Amino acid sequence: MMDTQSNSQLILALSKGRIFDETLPLLEAAGITVTENPETSRKLILPTNDPNVRVIIVRASDVPTYVQYGAADFGVAGKDVLQEHGGEGLYQPIDLEIAKCRMSVAVQAGFDYASAVRQGARLRVATKYFQIAREHFAAKGVHVDLIKLYGSMELAPLVGLADAIVDLVSTGNTLRANNLVECEHIMDISSRLVVNQAALKLKRERLQPILEAFENASKGTQAGLA
Repeated sequence: MMDTQSNSQLILALSKGRIFDETLPLLEAAGITVTENPETSRKLILPTNDPNVRVIIVRASDVPTYVQYGAADFGVAGKDVLQEHGGEGLYQPIDLEIAKCRMSVAVQAGFDYASAVRQGARLRVATKYFQIAREHFAAKGVHVDLIKLYGSMELAPLVGLADAIVDLVSTGNTLRANNLVECEHIMDISSRLVVNQAALKLKRERLQPILEAFENASKGTQAGLA
């Protein structure tokens, strides 16, 4: 396992977009402000107002790996990413209830998904979430051929590459714009705080107040939405 600098230095792994934006208020509740915007800065390591806390910007799917191997002390990752990663070597203390969306099966409008599943036909399913899709269809007893795609998932049913897709859905606007419909809800997705297990022991004094601030702030947000 890599060494995460000195015991006073903390590194937080985040991905650009919703997770970064929705983590900022939680950081501010812990008294930490990121002093550069990842959308305008070319830097991959961002400073904060605390000289001992830095933020690294990585792909969403890489956050658990950076934390697992100690290149980051803690991070924020979606349930979808953690399911695919497996969560090995990670402490997952808090569901932050941010960056919410859902994992769904979608098909082209007019495709009789219910009949296809009932008849036991072998479905071709395009997704980048192999583990989630495999487990979902195995639990239903449906045989599937999984096709790995990394983007433009909605195109697959339109050009005959796949019968269905498994993907994240937020508003559903992209599906509707491409004549696709959600036909099955797999799971709700939100983002969790993940912590390197060694850092939790070696840097507990520095980490604990931040973890508590995150938890209290996320609870406050949930209470406000209730």
